Amino acid sequence: MDTLSDEELIQAVLGGKKHLYTVIVRRYQQLVANLIFKMAGDAIDVEEATQQVFVELYSALPRFKNKSQFSTYIYRIAVNTANKMLHSSKRYLFSSTDTPFDTPSGDRNIEQQLIRGEQQQIVRRAIGQLKPEQRTALILCTYDDFSYQQIADVMQVSLSKVESLIFRAKKNLKQMIKSL
Repeated sequence: MDTLSDEELIQAVLGGKKHLYTVIVRRYQQLVANLIFKMAGDAIDVEEATQQVFVELYSALPRFKNKSQFSTYIYRIAVNTANKMLHSSKRYLFSSTDTPFDTPSGDRNIEQQLIRGEQQQIVRRAIGQLKPEQRTALILCTYDDFSYQQIADVMQVSLSKVESLIFRAKKNLKQMIKSL
């Protein structure tokens, strides 16, 4: 069943083969969890948020019209879910012990590793302080390598809005990091 396309799986699930929904979950679970972790650090429970995304996706399947990639549809639900949970938790994003982004470990000099870790922590804290739309656009662009068009699709905004969000996010990050 893992050889079925997303479209075939969706049609099968909507056609009554609800057990095939687990294939969709397995296929996208790690991507969703990674995105939520990048967006929220440990400010929300990643596992709980991931489960919530797939609960919402299940009820949203009939509304998927194949006008965009299915992964874009899932990302849209994940972004909305993470933002809702962040808003309701009102916790500070990214604690001092989190590590949502990969830390290169090839350096032999422990001092350089510590400096790099501190710099990443400063950047993560600054990202956590961005407005939700700016944070989402920047994370999708920088850490998930989404094109501006893909970001526009996920966020359901215009391409020019994405360009503006990313420009402002970078500008705000520079200012925040300078002030730290």
